[in-house]
Amino acid sequence: MARRALEEARAAAKASGRAVGQGRTSPQRRTSSRSSRRSWSGPGADSRDPQPFGRLTRDVARSRGWEPRVADGTVMGSWETIVGTDIAAHAQPLQLRDRVLYVSAESTAWATQLRLIQTDILKKVAAAVGEGVVTSLRITGPKAPSWRKGDRHVRGRGPRDTYG
Repeated sequence: MARRALEEARAAAKASGRAVGQGRTSPQRRTSSRSSRRSWSGPGADSRDPQPFGRLTRDVARSRGWEPRVADGTVMGSWETIVGTDIAAHAQPLQLRDRVLYVSAESTAWATQLRLIQTDILKKVAAAVGEGVVTSLRITGPKAPSWRKGDRHVRGRGPRDTYG
C-alpha cells in the first residue's frame, strides 16, 4: 500500500514536470566577492561586541518577568549597603511581602529608633531598587519571654509582680 502511494506520487511529480528521485536540492549559494568576505566590527561599538554581565542579566530578567523578584532579592541581599552598617548591625530584614518589608530589631529601643527614621529608610530603599518595591515597613522588636510552661496552664495575664 505504501509502495503504491509512493509510485502515484512519483507519477504525479513527473506529470507536473518536476525531477523525481533526485532528493532535495540545497539552495543556490551566492558567489559574489562581497558576501563571501567577513565583515569586522572595527574600532566602534557593535552588537557583536561582548556585553556587560549586569546588562545581560537585567535584560533576561525583564524579558521573563522576573524583575519584581530580583528587586526583592536586592533589598534582602544588600541591606547593609542600603541602610548603612550601623542600622544593619542592629536590624535585619525578615521578608518582603505585598510591598511591605518586615524588619526585626535587636531591642525595643532600636525598634523605636527605626520607627522614627522609617521615612528615611524607605527613601534609601527606593533609591537602591526603585519606587514602589517597598511601600511600608513593619518594624518589630525582640520577642517577649513566654510565661507559659508545660502542657497545663492557668488562663490569665501571667505574673504581674515579676519586674518590681
